[in-house]
Amino acid sequence: MMLAWLLILLMAGGILAWVSGRLHAQAPRWIALFVSLACLSITLFLWTQTPPAISPAGTWLLRYELPWVPQWGVSFSLALDGLSLLMLALTFFIGLVSVLISWKEIKNKVGFFHFNLLWVLAGITGVFLTMDLFLFYFFWEVMLIPMYFLIGIWGHENRTYAAYKFFIFTQASGLLMLLSILGLYFVHGAATGTYTFNYFELLGTNFPPGVGGWLMAGFLAAFLVKLPVVPFHSWLPDAHSQAPTAGSVILAGLLLKTGAYGLLRFVIPLFPENAQAFAPGAMLLGVIGILYGALLAFAQTDLKRLIAYTSVSHMGFVVLGVFAFNQWAYQGVVMQMITHGISTGALFILAGLLYERLHTRDIRQMGGFWPAIPKMGVIALVFVMASLGLPGLGNFIAEFLTLVGSWRANPVLTIFATIGLVAATVYSLRIMQRVFLGAQKTSKGMRDLSFREMVIALPLVALILWLGLYPQPVLDLAQGSLEEQLEAYQKPELKTTSPNAVTLTAHPQDSVHTLKGGSHALE
Repeated sequence: MMLAWLLILLMAGGILAWVSGRLHAQAPRWIALFVSLACLSITLFLWTQTPPAISPAGTWLLRYELPWVPQWGVSFSLALDGLSLLMLALTFFIGLVSVLISWKEIKNKVGFFHFNLLWVLAGITGVFLTMDLFLFYFFWEVMLIPMYFLIGIWGHENRTYAAYKFFIFTQASGLLMLLSILGLYFVHGAATGTYTFNYFELLGTNFPPGVGGWLMAGFLAAFLVKLPVVPFHSWLPDAHSQAPTAGSVILAGLLLKTGAYGLLRFVIPLFPENAQAFAPGAMLLGVIGILYGALLAFAQTDLKRLIAYTSVSHMGFVVLGVFAFNQWAYQGVVMQMITHGISTGALFILAGLLYERLHTRDIRQMGGFWPAIPKMGVIALVFVMASLGLPGLGNFIAEFLTLVGSWRANPVLTIFATIGLVAATVYSLRIMQRVFLGAQKTSKGMRDLSFREMVIALPLVALILWLGLYPQPVLDLAQGSLEEQLEAYQKPELKTTSPNAVTLTAHPQDSVHTLKGGSHALE
């Protein structure tokens, strides 16, 4: 029931926050803060009860299942493994940060704002926990509506346009996934006589020739748009630049990660043969995203749009790693999901704080702020260095593992992806140069970080340093889940020696999966 309680707390807390807003203006903030803290505490408790390293045999730590509509094969099925536990920890930490950063920013409809904030967290939590595809689609849509309201009501000058664009892109791609879920349901039922949406029963479904690729395409549409992958990325810069600070933090830190999680959890295990056939094209899309996102990031003058395009670039590494099909790359993907959520979320927080002081996002009107706000300058420097992949910070571990893994799958594309690291240095340092260095443009309204803002920033700094200096606990926790995702490729018929895929053995116990002792990728 602990998994169900996470969802109950978030949904009930959201309703209570909305109602309490009519009684006291500050009550929704405290309710949202308490709910976020409670969910984070439960997640950390589950982490402390988890073995240091999880083997594939013990991948699933908790499972909870109740019949919902049994005649349709629908159940209320939740399950927790190392990967989803990491994602939950990220979700509730980012959620807590979002509540704190909104404390002074949001002044109208405070109750409804926190209702939407907690319900978008509930949708994300459901996506990371559910093992029934019907329920998965339900939570996928639960994420969408509250985020639409967060952008459309509390956003900036072009918020309505950005909210509509976000809604159309994500809703249309989500409907394509629904069609694929229904197709998978009927194909499995016709083959086995059992009509079910249960993830565990759908694994290993045999598809008629040509059908599997089309079904996978529906899932890919939803996940690649959410990441986003070029050319399906155009909704993201508009949504980020117009969203309130909390909306941008949740978009960058969490919503994009649901697309990466969907690739690992659903596309790879459900469609192994089709995923391998699609791998060269997917890796090419990832590299295009890395380079194109970096190029457009450098061209921006709007600070939030600049950071948004860095997300497009960084998420290209996720696509590159997912379709490399080896343990090094998968560990890099998981690290990228976590470190990008922290570092880019922090950059959006800093952009929001600057907007609050200057009432502009135009970096041409900024410059020379370091003497006036040195604390903010130091915090910004840490996360700019993280964004460009400085060793000692978490993003370096993520990109290093991803590139080592992708090299084993496709050396040529990996070389081009590595150019993206050079481009990241250029656009990241541009943030420091144009905002904090150079001639001072204005000092009006500039004040350094307050106590509340330091309370938000320092844990983010500590986390990105911890992930860069000692990532082993995260890698150990994800290890069993990643091995399970790779098991489909250990079938004899899926072995390949082509330059676009790695050769995998049928013996997962022979591989080494962590950074300890000079480990190597699954071969």
